[in-house]
Amino acid sequence: MRRTLVIMVKEPHPGRVKTRLGRDIGMVGAAWWFRHQTRSLIRRLRDPRWQIVLAVSPDAEGLNSRVWPADLPRAPQGRGDLGDRMGRMLRGMPKGPVCLIGADIPGISRVHIARAFDGLGRSQMVFGPAPDGGYWLVGAQRYATLPTGLFRDVRWSTEHALADTLASIPGCRVSFLDHLHDVDTIADLKP
Repeated sequence: MRRTLVIMVKEPHPGRVKTRLGRDIGMVGAAWWFRHQTRSLIRRLRDPRWQIVLAVSPDAEGLNSRVWPADLPRAPQGRGDLGDRMGRMLRGMPKGPVCLIGADIPGISRVHIARAFDGLGRSQMVFGPAPDGGYWLVGAQRYATLPTGLFRDVRWSTEHALADTLASIPGCRVSFLDHLHDVDTIADLKP
């Protein structure tokens, strides 16, 4: 079965990406940071063990964007909250293990992704927890349908996001990875 790594990306326009970081360093600076962080992340995570797919937003602009590598397949994120969009991406990928990440996690490496796919060899789902109560990675086996309640009633962008997500998938075998942080504010950029 093919392994698929989905990276959620937005077109890096000032005021449309990393707006909390933009309040600290300016919207142009935040968009610049996101564009370069994402390009670096994609370069670091290319690996013959999995196929990278870019989940793009906004849909039409992202599908035709010249910002992202032209050789990588793209899929539109579509409408809805984060759970709607992540669920659509996980369900829309080919059968087999699928992992999904955001593009704003500077510490992620191929080792983390390989561990996530290994975790899906013994669990139905895998999560990479973040110190703020959210998560930087979600993965699913995708040999069968995903749990029907996945991402239902999740309080996104709160310290409850991971706990709420786990509550939405009772009875699933779950594995956890290392804690990594994403970048939301200037404090997150400091080592």
